[in-house]
Amino acid sequence: MTIRASEWIWQDGRLVPWAEATVHVLTHALHYGSSWFEGIRVYDTNRGPCFFRLDEHVRRLLESARIHRCPVPWSKEELIAACHQVVAANGLARAYVRPLVFRGYGTLSVDPTETPTQVVVAAVEWGTYLGAEGLESGVDTCVSSWQRVAPNTIPPQAKAGGNYLSSTLIHMEARRLGFDEGIGLAPDGTVGEGAGENIFVVREGVLRTPPESGSILPGLTRDAVFHLAHDLGLEVREGPIAREALYSADEIFLTGTAVEIMPVRSVDRLEVGAGGRGPITQRIQGAFFGLFDGSTIDTRGWLQRVRAEQP
Repeated sequence: MTIRASEWIWQDGRLVPWAEATVHVLTHALHYGSSWFEGIRVYDTNRGPCFFRLDEHVRRLLESARIHRCPVPWSKEELIAACHQVVAANGLARAYVRPLVFRGYGTLSVDPTETPTQVVVAAVEWGTYLGAEGLESGVDTCVSSWQRVAPNTIPPQAKAGGNYLSSTLIHMEARRLGFDEGIGLAPDGTVGEGAGENIFVVREGVLRTPPESGSILPGLTRDAVFHLAHDLGLEVREGPIAREALYSADEIFLTGTAVEIMPVRSVDRLEVGAGGRGPITQRIQGAFFGLFDGSTIDTRGWLQRVRAEQP
């Protein structure tokens, strides 16, 4: 999916034109994957353009960098302000916002301690990952031959650029085989997550999802589903899921900032339930998207209205 350029990118404390937001070819992150990022959506709500869970995303960004001992020269409040500024400067009512912390130009050593930290925040128009039509019809998936990274190797709970080499292999394999997305198993052979999404399996009215210890990134949309399901009177269980449970599920759906709430139509060419979007998935979708049209009350303060800050 091609990115449509915006006018401005926030780079190290100032707004710069899109084409001028560049880095040196010997940037440490290009060679060693030493970057940390978030994906944050702005929705055009009944209250105007609003970020979804902006505070939590920025907090996780800083925590991811901290896990890898990367100092960030900007505070949480300053990064939040930068997100507001770049969305407002580009005049976007809907946006996908990408803050990125990375080790810059300074050394070719794997020891990054003498390398400066750089930060950028971009905001672009980007539709639903895997396609808006999939929100109703569902997507076709496969279990990948590539497994997720093991705990105590690369930290799975840090949203690091290097971790997504795994995601790239899983997704490319799925597309090469004619699927929309791939599902990676954890090192113990249980269900992990999609290439860039968390996964929920529905059986007899109960939602099940892999645990945080299962080599997954604990997503903020995943967490939102926990709360929304509780509001709907639905049970959610967190625990290991056997691969074969994917083939006997009543419903399966993927969650994430980019993918939102995406039904799974099939796994390894086996239809999930009746195919397409199941009734529980539809209820979760209704509660989630209802946050943005006002039909679901935002009781948890997840929405933050974009401030009209100009360059």
